[in-house]
Amino acid sequence: MQRSRLPAGGANVFQKIRQKRTDALAQGLSLLDLSIGEPKGAALLSARQAAQAAVMSEDEAMHAYQYNESPAVPDFSRRFVTAHLRRDLSDAAVDYVPIPGIKPILGLLPLACGCAQQPVTVATTTKPGYPIPANWCDYHVHATHYALPLSSENGFRFSTADIQPGTDLIMVNYPHNPSGQVASVDWLRDLCQHCSDHDIRLFNDAAYFALSHDNDSATLAEIAIDFPDLSWCEAYTAAKLIGNGTGWHVGAMIGSPDFIADVKEVKGKTDAGFVAPMAAGVITALETDQVNIDAMRETYRSRLTLLMDLMKDCGMRLAIEPKAGFYTLWETPTHAFGKPMPDAEAFNFAMIETVGVVGVHFPGYVRYAVCADVAAMADDLRAAFAKAKVTYG
Repeated sequence: MQRSRLPAGGANVFQKIRQKRTDALAQGLSLLDLSIGEPKGAALLSARQAAQAAVMSEDEAMHAYQYNESPAVPDFSRRFVTAHLRRDLSDAAVDYVPIPGIKPILGLLPLACGCAQQPVTVATTTKPGYPIPANWCDYHVHATHYALPLSSENGFRFSTADIQPGTDLIMVNYPHNPSGQVASVDWLRDLCQHCSDHDIRLFNDAAYFALSHDNDSATLAEIAIDFPDLSWCEAYTAAKLIGNGTGWHVGAMIGSPDFIADVKEVKGKTDAGFVAPMAAGVITALETDQVNIDAMRETYRSRLTLLMDLMKDCGMRLAIEPKAGFYTLWETPTHAFGKPMPDAEAFNFAMIETVGVVGVHFPGYVRYAVCADVAAMADDLRAAFAKAKVTYG
């Protein structure tokens, strides 16, 4: 019999938003879309030109599988990671591996911790947060998942006291999506010490580190190397680094040799590597075009300021001021359009259906992104929130 073999209602929040957006457009609604979590337009010209030259290359390696290496772009992983860091790791006991973006690697991490053979307990920063680590754990029969507590009260940075005994792997995402909070040196040191003391593997998704606009923002790699017994790794991606590189699927990981070796074993059996010409474009932009990378970061920072000022004027309450990325996170109003709003989903859907403002809802919060030109839609946004008449309490 032809039928779904999956449980009903399994779509995550991003799938639900995309469907709601599609339905609204089909009904003829004009949308003010602040849900998109990817840069608009094309990748940086420097990256595209270098990728174009690589595609036209006669070098066989440029057109072949790369697997866990990068023969077409020598030493890519170390070069890519090093460009993100402020500390010299040339003498550190670390290893590297190239990856086709971070999302497909997230599901390999519990496997690299043995969840195919034995129970593995995984803690994540997914409530509120990027849900993919939790989604992957749900697919792994032997991976038990719990979300570390994140809120305005703790600054969206959990305490080591929140880590449950028996945790095998912690998967964090700093700078954090959706709050835009960063990992500070002191906070990372406490976390590394705890994980080292309790034999917990530690992973950080640093997708937004290059878009940090706060000097407190630190990478796990710069701190973890001071803990010789810690098993750790950190991932970086070109998705937001080179303008719109979301479809390029290029990144790299650094970590302790034991963890990277386990990742390589699982990845080597399940993945053929990234697309070499795109990697060639990425590394060229990263190493030669910092001026335009910095300009992208400044564009997002200025848009964040504009949107925060606008929405606070309209009565919305900011959950916390972002320090990286291109997201703002807001507390859910209790009333809008003269009606009670029982939760964030109800508010977000009411905004979409009534005034066309599209965000992404999380428990207790609504995220609005600034990938689109906020200045161009400022008047329409003010009018939409004026109609909504949001209130709290």
